[in-house]
Amino acid sequence: MKYISTRGAAPILSFEEAMLSGLARDGGLYLPESIPTLSHGDIAALSGLPYEEIAFRIMRPFIGETFTDDEFAEIIAKAYAGFGHDARAPLVQLAENHFLLELFHGPTLAFKDFAMQLIGQLFEASLKRSGNRVTIVGATSGDTGSAAIEAFRGLEAVDVFILYPHGRVSEVQRRQMTTPSESNVHTLAMDGHFDDCQARVKDMFNDFDFRDGVRLAGVNSINWARVLAQVVYYFSSAVSLGAPHRKVSFTVPTGNFGDIFAGYIAKRMGLPIEQLVVATNQNDILHRCLATGDYRPDGVIPSISPSMDIQVSSNFERALFYAYGGDGAAISALMDELKEGGFKVSQGAREALSETFNSGRVSEEDTLATIRNTFARTGELLCPHSAVGVQVANAQRIGHTPMITLATAHPAKFPDAVKSASGVHPALPPRMADLFDRDERVTRIGNDLGAIETLIRERIAL
Repeated sequence: MKYISTRGAAPILSFEEAMLSGLARDGGLYLPESIPTLSHGDIAALSGLPYEEIAFRIMRPFIGETFTDDEFAEIIAKAYAGFGHDARAPLVQLAENHFLLELFHGPTLAFKDFAMQLIGQLFEASLKRSGNRVTIVGATSGDTGSAAIEAFRGLEAVDVFILYPHGRVSEVQRRQMTTPSESNVHTLAMDGHFDDCQARVKDMFNDFDFRDGVRLAGVNSINWARVLAQVVYYFSSAVSLGAPHRKVSFTVPTGNFGDIFAGYIAKRMGLPIEQLVVATNQNDILHRCLATGDYRPDGVIPSISPSMDIQVSSNFERALFYAYGGDGAAISALMDELKEGGFKVSQGAREALSETFNSGRVSEEDTLATIRNTFARTGELLCPHSAVGVQVANAQRIGHTPMITLATAHPAKFPDAVKSASGVHPALPPRMADLFDRDERVTRIGNDLGAIETLIRERIAL
């Protein structure tokens, strides 16, 4: 299995090379040269299997010769051993043909754990074998950072630097990133918003002297291994509701487009998905683009669902690559236009996107109302991001096709918004009960590429 860049000018890599590289050297994102497909019988055979076995069967074709079957099975087992639910990703019924996929039973209470715990084990196995050391740099709107730190804290061959937008994450999210004491963890509170953090990470990858000098690796959803891990729970949940013998639909609260793009890959692999619905908050650039074809950032508005406060959705580039028929030059031109303020999706590409994706937007008021009403009706507490998904799903459900809404975070990560809506203060799990008593360790830094690179060089030289 080989991997190609969405912009068509970077070297073709193996899975291991693409995983360790993160961003392609032409600025693009890596994708498999071809997408393996599963037969009707292959998908039906997943029914009743443990999550780890489903993960092995779904991901194995993408790994190539990087790991043996036994090595990869052991990596998967280690990745999910710390999850707090035996099903890993359980389904809860909200209404007739509407189900909530709980993706918050991992170590940091967010869906990012499914990918990050896996990628941590993949990196460790690869680096032990090679004897190399890497510097991981990631940007976070709240959940990726804590998941990355949890996955890589204490590892000898890795230094991990996480940039988050100062003052724009919840207190629980911040403390999850700033309280780990391991010396290889470096949390940076950067002035600006998430798009600024993400832009500086991409700038570092495009500064080849710096990239090569510190052996830079990325764990944001620009990393293909992150997307691959998320494909698994589309299969596990769909099969539990009758796939492949019946179609299913998914609604995904999203900002950076990685989680719903994993659903697109699942559909390309043969999972019978009727709808993939993009749910956005007031930062609705994805909804606007899918509706009008115009992708033009107009400023990030802080919200009660901060992990979705994004205007430059990196993984949308992967969807555009397929919508433009794999034309890397066209994607490169679009990304150049984005730097100048935005771009217009061609008519053909818009039609291709509309064949797969629907979308909806939810206001702050409706988000709070959905938390309140869902709790009153079902007893299920939703985080604000999951509430955005549920509200859009209620509007988009069609006929008798089961709709699965992805619950992306535990409500305790956003206690103020949840309590404001429901009157209930969601408690952290017992293992995190002392979070607010732990000492914090964080560095405030400006939105300055040179200053960030200097800090990283100094820290890894210690």
